[in-house]
Amino acid sequence: MTMTLDKTQLANLSPARRAWLRFKSNRRGYYSLWIFSILLFTSLFAEVISNDKPLLIQFEQNYYFPLWNDYPETTFGGDFVTKTDYNDPYIKQKITRDNNWAVYPLNHYRFDSINYFAELPNPARPSAQNLLGTDDRGRDVLARLIYGFRLSVLFALLLTAIGVVIGIIVGSLQGYFVGKVDLVTQRLIEIWNSMPELYLLIIFASIFKPSIGLLIILLSLFGWMGLSDYVRAEFLRGRNLDYVLSARAMGVSNVGIMFKHLLPNSMVPVLTFLPFRISGAIMALTSLDYLGLGVPPSTPSLGELLSQGKDNIDAWWLSMTTFSVLVGTLMLLIFIGEALREALDTRRG
Repeated sequence: MTMTLDKTQLANLSPARRAWLRFKSNRRGYYSLWIFSILLFTSLFAEVISNDKPLLIQFEQNYYFPLWNDYPETTFGGDFVTKTDYNDPYIKQKITRDNNWAVYPLNHYRFDSINYFAELPNPARPSAQNLLGTDDRGRDVLARLIYGFRLSVLFALLLTAIGVVIGIIVGSLQGYFVGKVDLVTQRLIEIWNSMPELYLLIIFASIFKPSIGLLIILLSLFGWMGLSDYVRAEFLRGRNLDYVLSARAMGVSNVGIMFKHLLPNSMVPVLTFLPFRISGAIMALTSLDYLGLGVPPSTPSLGELLSQGKDNIDAWWLSMTTFSVLVGTLMLLIFIGEALREALDTRRG
């Protein structure tokens, strides 16, 4: 449903409300935001959607919750005291006999589940058992895509948040105090920006054990510099405006002027580039995983699936599905970024 406002109603709207209306008018960006939010929210419940354990089992008048507790096979009439493999046809038959029943997730595999009962050799093509096939180790591709998408987006959001905070602090200090602070900081940034980021990642990957935390720390050291330039330029432009001079004359502290007056008016480039920075962080993680410099091998990763697709050219489902998820995610973020840029352009009606 569209809403038409006259000039009087538009004049009474706040700048944030007008920006939101401009954003909604861009249907491509607006619907992309909805689709991306739904996909991210759904992936947060990946353990419920895709898991090799049932959500609930009713066996011999007792209720079991395998998703939160481990039960031996003997609990359900099996032969061994080891953990139950709920994808074993023998165990499934035991659980569902008589009046017993079980509620399984939509996909019966976790990201590290191996299908030991596949009829085809690994990597197996898509089938009724594995809707998107398996990788070269027999792990379900659909499960690894779901968990890998969640990991990539959450990693990108955290990395972007850290970069935004550091970039705003450094850029605001440079743009507000100028002089020696700006000169020295700018020279340090130029020196640090000339460091070979990929070589440093290779060196640290060979010294330390690969982990998500290590990647966030290393990429955060370089991910803030582009944003700080925009914040610095906005502060340089606004530090001598009338409202800033008036606040300074009234005795407002430098911190108050920077974060209560200048920063809110300098957030347009920050907000505009957020979706593009998120997409860049996703590509950085995917690229490092593809090169074997990212997360540990057992971690679900889009880059690791692309690497498997390269090594198994005939297994088209590995590369095509991963490529589709990656490109679809980046397209949604780009559409959101374009709509956000137009929404924050005050020259538009």
